[in-house]
Amino acid sequence: MRVQRMSPAGKVTVGRTVDWNFAATFGAKLARPAPPATEYTRRQAIDQLADSSRRAELPVREVTGLNEGGVVSDARIIDRPEWIRAASQSMRTMTGGSENGDKPHFITGRVTGAQTGAVLAFISSGILGQYDPFADNGGELLLVYPNVIAVERQLRVVPADFRLWVCLHEVTHRVQFRANPWLADHMSTSLAVLTEESGDDVTEVIGRLAGFVKDRRDGVPAEPGSTGILGLLRAVQSEPQQHALDQLLVLGTLLEGHADHVMDAVGPAVVPSVTTIRRRFEERRKRKQPPLQRLLRILLGVDAKMSQYTRGKAFVDHVVERVGMARFNTIWTGPETLPLPNEIEEPQRWIDRVL
Repeated sequence: MRVQRMSPAGKVTVGRTVDWNFAATFGAKLARPAPPATEYTRRQAIDQLADSSRRAELPVREVTGLNEGGVVSDARIIDRPEWIRAASQSMRTMTGGSENGDKPHFITGRVTGAQTGAVLAFISSGILGQYDPFADNGGELLLVYPNVIAVERQLRVVPADFRLWVCLHEVTHRVQFRANPWLADHMSTSLAVLTEESGDDVTEVIGRLAGFVKDRRDGVPAEPGSTGILGLLRAVQSEPQQHALDQLLVLGTLLEGHADHVMDAVGPAVVPSVTTIRRRFEERRKRKQPPLQRLLRILLGVDAKMSQYTRGKAFVDHVVERVGMARFNTIWTGPETLPLPNEIEEPQRWIDRVL
């Protein structure tokens, strides 16, 4: 089922101000070349990733206790330009755009399309895979094989083991969304609020921004998730948009932490060198970056994404250890059983409220 998004009358969504076709084309041209590899290596990586995505499904279902029982389509193994095109299409859907709907202004659409394409090009060289719940066929698992090859070389790990390890994480996302179809609608609803023009008077926005700057200058403690670029973003948002952002951040933290928990739980039984892979991968996450790359990571929220893995996994680890996976799965009942922002940091508060 493809998620459909409706905007309230008189409001404009971000998806209709971007030329998504141009974003895909422009971004694909900017994508960094894939690491050098022989045709044999490329074919081996593609075949092993496809096989690993199928092999990961059963152990992930067994550990999570999530199983919708349906036939699972094969993963799509793609390169960087293909990922940029797929991400552009997904973002068009998520942000309310349509191939057959209103067209953006030519110049504005091209400018925003170029900006979006440049961001996707930067991200495309680092992403190993993702599950896209907004794909036309009702959800699609994407695995970016040039990046898998690049990382396994950097880490100097067994390629077959690393490819299966990556698939355990990404297949967990597929299981999360397929077993709980309401998650895509919940995400889409929050995105609808977040990407709408709020209609606030510019003086109100400036006033909120000035208050944010004054509080930081006066040393007023910031709430979790309200520092840096996220704090600046929240400062110019309306209250409904701030709430929607909180919902998306909490959901992302839960999904990533749950996937990391499952990956570690399954790993020792099916990935012989999992301990080495995990240790070297964590070292890679913490490695210092050049100043320019560090700035780009901050602006694009890459470091915030890394924080999601750590904080989310700590939450899931704590709850599963205390109550077991079966009772933890109460979390998937609906939006009201998802963690609140303060409960991610203090899992016992979620246990007390929900269980």
